[in-house]
Amino acid sequence: MSAARPRILYVTDLAYPARGRRYCDEDILLTSRLRAHFTLALCHPQDARALMDDHDAVVIRNSGPVLHYQTAYDSFRAHALATRARVYNPVTGKGDMAGKQYLLDLTTAGHPVIPTVDGLADLARLPASESYAVKPKQGADSIGLEFVPPARLPTLDLTDVLIQPKIDFVHEISFYFVDHAFQYALYAPDPSRRWDLIPYPATEADLEFAHRFITWNALPHGIQRVDACRTPDGALLLVELEDLNPYLSLDALDAPTRESFISAFTASLRAFTTAP
Repeated sequence: MSAARPRILYVTDLAYPARGRRYCDEDILLTSRLRAHFTLALCHPQDARALMDDHDAVVIRNSGPVLHYQTAYDSFRAHALATRARVYNPVTGKGDMAGKQYLLDLTTAGHPVIPTVDGLADLARLPASESYAVKPKQGADSIGLEFVPPARLPTLDLTDVLIQPKIDFVHEISFYFVDHAFQYALYAPDPSRRWDLIPYPATEADLEFAHRFITWNALPHGIQRVDACRTPDGALLLVELEDLNPYLSLDALDAPTRESFISAFTASLRAFTTAP
């Protein structure tokens, strides 16, 4: 490995049609800045396995839902584990990187998460609700998500799905971390407009909530996003732990915060790629 200028394979799908967002703008910005410190090559996620061995590290960014290229991702991940390749984020994450099973595991362990079960036999463990969210355990980006009344649940194929009560919430908040260091928070004041985000002044209690999931996930390096909802009584509940390729909404930040994030990302990636 070249300690002076590591070679980075930056994985992104610049053409991914995200709803209400332009993933490509974010990666164009980040790669334009990282290029001052690393030798970069960009590739589509389906090409990552074929190209990764020629680089010192792989950075997975806005590569879209794995469901769209599951076979290619499984091959990439297996090769990364077999060769101990440096992948940022490391492929050992326990959050969305591994599917939605963690929501069930965190519920069982008593963490502050939207209550989750995976079958009708456990439905009584959930708060009564006029509507339930049914989502695939391997879902992403709301793919396969359906809200149904209680009477419909017994008519559905509930194989490999999770069930959650529909939560009334005041707003959603996202907390962004580089390694284990908090960077910024954004929220959607209007619950019906998830991606109309503005800066959120996180309190000490908010950060304690978010950081518990970063600690639980135990990734040594990487970018993670903790998505939460604020209930009417003021509590926070985890919605998702994005630990594979979280969109960062950098366009919603002021210039100093954006620069601070890019500096933290660059420093983390430098440490990651040059460590023994």
